[in-house]
Amino acid sequence: MLVGMTDFSNRTILVTGAASGIGLATARHLAANGAARLILIDRDADALADIALPCAIDRLAGDVADEAFWDSAQPTLDDLDAAVINAGVAGAGPIATLDFAEWRRILSVNLDGAFLTLRAAMRATAKRGGAIVAVASATGLKAEPGTAAYGASKAALMHLVRVAAKEGAGRGIRVNAIAPAGVETPVWDAVPMFTARVAEIGRDAAFAEMAKMATPIGRFAKPDEIARQIAFLLSDAAAFVTGTTLVSDGGYTL
Repeated sequence: MLVGMTDFSNRTILVTGAASGIGLATARHLAANGAARLILIDRDADALADIALPCAIDRLAGDVADEAFWDSAQPTLDDLDAAVINAGVAGAGPIATLDFAEWRRILSVNLDGAFLTLRAAMRATAKRGGAIVAVASATGLKAEPGTAAYGASKAALMHLVRVAAKEGAGRGIRVNAIAPAGVETPVWDAVPMFTARVAEIGRDAAFAEMAKMATPIGRFAKPDEIARQIAFLLSDAAAFVTGTTLVSDGGYTL
């Protein structure tokens, strides 16, 4: 039964990076909790086409870091109530050997793309207010070797959220971030260390091994757990929460 402040009935919500991982889990959770319409964005058009949900869906395949894409998408956002800025890419490498092209690839999606999404969402919700959640990362809070580009992109995103919250408050726009640590999503497939271990011991065992090394709680999060926390930040239950980052890391940053 849908009751109270976590009911998204009659709301139109944008989710980027919606074809897999946290984005897909969030879309499913919002649809199950009454969302009337979801605007799902991802570069993978085929995966978007395969998504079936109990609500109206607009599927937009494109690059969130492409300003022209957002210009063309803006009319679709006219009745937007909320947005989840989730699209991102991963990568690893020490600063001394990191190619500038790889640095730019990660910053382009994780920061430029987040900015363009945020700008579009704030424009669309300027007249009636709304809620926005950006998916950052605990790597933006805790320094680890090899995470320069990814960690810097997520640290900048958290500050961007704070600025947006201050700018949006007078128009009824709440902006928050969530900073997960390890989550069992396909983003890890871009990390050479992880893929090497998967080849040796299997995916589940690789996740378990990494979690034991880095997470005091002893496991990684499931995408559904992060989706529920994103939904809380979007919901009326968090109506007095803005400009903050919810750290959901199993103790990783302790």
